[in-house]
Amino acid sequence: MPETSSTAAVPPLPPLAAQAERLIELGVHELAGIPADELRAFAANAGGEDSDALLAVHPDRVPASALAPLLRREDKPGFVVIDMPDVDSFAPVGIELPEAPLYLVTGLDRGDHMANWSPEEALPALTKEERTPLVLSEGIHWVLQQPAVLERNRCFMTIGSRLRKANGTLDARTPAIWISNGTGRDGRERRNAPKVGWCWWGNRHTWLGFGSATGRKH
Repeated sequence: MPETSSTAAVPPLPPLAAQAERLIELGVHELAGIPADELRAFAANAGGEDSDALLAVHPDRVPASALAPLLRREDKPGFVVIDMPDVDSFAPVGIELPEAPLYLVTGLDRGDHMANWSPEEALPALTKEERTPLVLSEGIHWVLQQPAVLERNRCFMTIGSRLRKANGTLDARTPAIWISNGTGRDGRERRNAPKVGWCWWGNRHTWLGFGSATGRKH
């Protein structure tokens, strides 16, 4: 395995009630077809002010392509890279999401200690630790609720989402969320903006850890 980096402190999530209000403020509930009061009630019943968990909307209700532009960093909106037009076709693989429009993701970790690992190396290590990799929509929800989780040189992949080809094999791309340098096809105007992109399954990147959780519940 490659050398690992130390894990930096990741800011805690807001209380669930505040997370619900954040999603309502962004209009996520409308995109998902969920009444605002239903979202507030779920947050209250799921733990209210005391739960340190992420409130997520099922990706079947709101796809990554709709969530990414809601991200903000330095007043710049998030975006999906131009060569990932099939972003919404990336679906959970080896992961059972709750069969509910709203659910909680517990025990979030950015995976800084796995920076410079490849997805191929990281997945069995996460499995051994009894952790589950985040799917892309969960990673975006995390950054929506706590933008500070995305830092220069400390961003993360969401390898719970994969694209299955027509022949049944998995596409070699794996989704990730990081900060644009404003180079190439991103465009200079997008420098420092949150970016949903992809990396190869077998490649390592020093600035990317692996977002994971201890579990999901609804």
